[in-house]
Amino acid sequence: MTKKQVMQLFQERKVRTVWDEEAEKWYFSVVDVVEILTDSADPKQYIKKMRKRDPELDVKWGTICTLLQLTAPDGKKRRTTVATTEGLFRIIQSIPSHKAEPFKQWMAQVAAERLNQMQDPELSIDQAMADYKRLGYSDKWIQQRLRGIEVRKELTDEWQRGGIEQQQYATLTDIVTKAWSGRTTRQYKQLKGLHKESLRDNMTNIELALNTLAEASATELSRERNPQGFRENAAVAQSGGDVAKAARDQLEQKLGRSVVTSQKASDYLPGKNAPKELPEE
Repeated sequence: MTKKQVMQLFQERKVRTVWDEEAEKWYFSVVDVVEILTDSADPKQYIKKMRKRDPELDVKWGTICTLLQLTAPDGKKRRTTVATTEGLFRIIQSIPSHKAEPFKQWMAQVAAERLNQMQDPELSIDQAMADYKRLGYSDKWIQQRLRGIEVRKELTDEWQRGGIEQQQYATLTDIVTKAWSGRTTRQYKQLKGLHKESLRDNMTNIELALNTLAEASATELSRERNPQGFRENAAVAQSGGDVAKAARDQLEQKLGRSVVTSQKASDYLPGKNAPKELPEE
């Protein structure tokens, strides 16, 4: 199955999904959907109880659901229970929630939009822009974020060409991130007080620009050096991050403060009482 993980938004709540290009089907993370529909603090436990009170669903669970590798909130790939649109319709029958019908309509809309995007790829970019605008991000931030997504895809393509497995992407990402920011992804998220949230969605404009520079530099260096295997790709990742670190050092010298900050992009959305100037870390 040729698959691509995509983050979707339902009423500003994130749902991990996977698009199967060959079957032209969406797979949705069951635990994400249950958490949204029930507002449960422990959706996995809710699923266990749901299956007990619905024996028919429990019997069919193995055919309704499957396991796919999805990126967890901590950035690691884990086998996660997913279901197609049809499978989720059956699961939702067992969930008493006022959000059930709106969610079904949303799933149908997601499916229709994907078919349209297959005919016109620019629509997927338009959808991403609309999602970020709905969350209140500025046009400038959105443009940088979308550019960063494009650069990230080019880098992971290079890693794949260099013999890197997907489970090693997180380690290489940490090398790039720590080289320019001085922190691993987890440490960076701790600095910003993040838990399940995406680090990149909470970077400021400057942080996004530096991160994009680091990954774009790593991509160009990879094309030039043609690294093979983890060790050589790790060296290139370090070099790419070093380029952005040099740019960061020059900027901070002129600003007199750190640009790696605990402030989040969301702190600067309309209605937020954000500081006029980022504090020195």
